[in-house]
Amino acid sequence: MQNRFIDSITQLPKPLASALIPLLNDDFCGHIDASQLAQLVTASQMDEEQLLLSLLPIAAALAKPSISEFYVGAIAKGESGDIYMGANFELASEALFHTVHAEQSAISHAWLNGEQKIIDIVVNFTPCGHCRQFINELVDGIGIKIHLPGQQSQLLSHYLPYAFGPADLQVTKPLLSKSNIEFSLSSDDPMIIEAIDQAGLSYAPYTNNFAAVVLETKDDKTYCGRYAENAAFNPSMMPMQMALSNLIRHNREYSDINRAVLIESSKGKISLVNATMDTLQAVCAVELEHIVVEPS
Repeated sequence: MQNRFIDSITQLPKPLASALIPLLNDDFCGHIDASQLAQLVTASQMDEEQLLLSLLPIAAALAKPSISEFYVGAIAKGESGDIYMGANFELASEALFHTVHAEQSAISHAWLNGEQKIIDIVVNFTPCGHCRQFINELVDGIGIKIHLPGQQSQLLSHYLPYAFGPADLQVTKPLLSKSNIEFSLSSDDPMIIEAIDQAGLSYAPYTNNFAAVVLETKDDKTYCGRYAENAAFNPSMMPMQMALSNLIRHNREYSDINRAVLIESSKGKISLVNATMDTLQAVCAVELEHIVVEPS
C-alpha cells in the first residue's frame, strides 16, 4: 500500500478497509472500475452512496495543498460506472491561480480516461463557486448529483441557480462531448505524437486554441493534460495544471519531470505558452518545448 494512504485507511470501516487495501498498490491513482466498485459494495455491506462518501479520505490523501494545508478530495462517477478520484493542489510560494480544485482534478481524471458523461460528484466539502461553474460546463452539468457528508444529495441546479453556461454562448457540445480536431504535423517523436492526439481531444470552443501538455518523467512515463475552457473563462483548466494534477495522482514528484511539451493550435485567439512556462518554472528547471500546429 502506498504510504500516502496509511492515515486515511484507518478512517474507513474495517470491512471496507480490508477490501480496499489490495487496490492501493503502487499503480493506484484513484481510478476504481465498475466491477471493483461492485466488489467493494458487497464487501463493505454499504449502499453505493455510503461507500463513496466513506472513500473520501482516500481521495483527499491525493491532495498537495502546499499553501492552505486544506485537504479536499472528490470522486466523479462516470456513466460507465467507473469512479475517478481527484484532489486539490497548490504550488508553494506561487500565485493562487495555479491552484487545481478537487472537483476539477476528479473531472479531468474521468475525461482523460474517456468518460463522456459524469453523473455523480462526491466531495468532502461544499463545492466553491469556481467548481460549481466548472461542473456546469459538462454534458448535462446542471443535472449532475452532488453528494456531501451529512447532507441530502442535490442536483447542481440546487447549488447553482440561474446558471450561466455553454448554451448561453451558443456552444452545443459541452465539455466531455466526443470530439477530435486533427492537426497537420508529421513527427516520429512518441511524446509529440501523444501531445498532438491530446490537443485534438481538448475543449476550446471560446478561443479555438486546442492545446495539450505532455510531461515525461525520468523513467520514460508520460502524463498528459488537455485545455478545458469554461463559459465564465476564469474557471478554465490549463493543460499544464491538468498534467501536474495527473502526475500528482500517480504519486510522482515534480523532480521526476524530464521533459515537457506544449502543443497548441495556430488558429487560436490566445496563446497559453507564457502561462505554461510560468507554471513549469515554478516546479522544475525543465525547458518547455512549444509547438504550434495547423488544424487539418
